[in-house]
Parts: sequence; C-alpha cells; structure tokens
Amino acid sequence: MPINVSNLVLETALKEKNDLMSVGVAAKKAGVSRQSLQYYLMLGLLEPVEITSTGRRLFDQKTVGKIRLIKKLNDSGYTLRAIRELFFHDRGDLKGNKT
Repeated sequence: MPINVSNLVLETALKEKNDLMSVGVAAKKAGVSRQSLQYYLMLGLLEPVEITSTGRRLFDQKTVGKIRLIKKLNDSGYTLRAIRELFFHDRGDLKGNKT
C-alpha cells in the first residue's frame, strides 16, 4: 500500500500547529511572567514562531528553551542589552544599528 505523502505532510503540519503555544503558556513553561516574555519580545530578544490572523503570538518548545536561557543569563548578572548583543553579535542585525 503506497504512502499518501500529502496526508503525512498535513498530519505533520497539524501536529506542529498543535505544539504552538500562547504567550501565557510559553511564559509559564519557561518560568517567567507574561510581562517578562512580552518585554523580551519588545526588546527583540525573541520573535514568535507564528502570528495568527487575530494577532496572537505563538511560540514553540525551542523558543521556550531560549526564554529559559535569557532568564538564566539575566539571573546570573547579564543585562538584557548584553544578552541581546550576545544573541545577535555574529548576525549583525541589531534593531537600530546600521553596522
């Protein structure tokens, strides 16, 4: 019996879609407040994986790991500005910088 590739792709896409979480859920899983997560977004430390048609920002498990890393670095004394510079140093795409 042949494998229906389009059904497999659809099932994978739906599973990935179900793995996405809202700001509140991602913040809770990462151990930060909603306000902290929203602040990280505002500073450009994170970007949502997806933004729905209604404007809801959605995150995946990889982003939750990045939120945890930001929190650990910040708790150990790094400023959010320094963390942002660490994340984007090699990419050269800091918001507001034209270098």
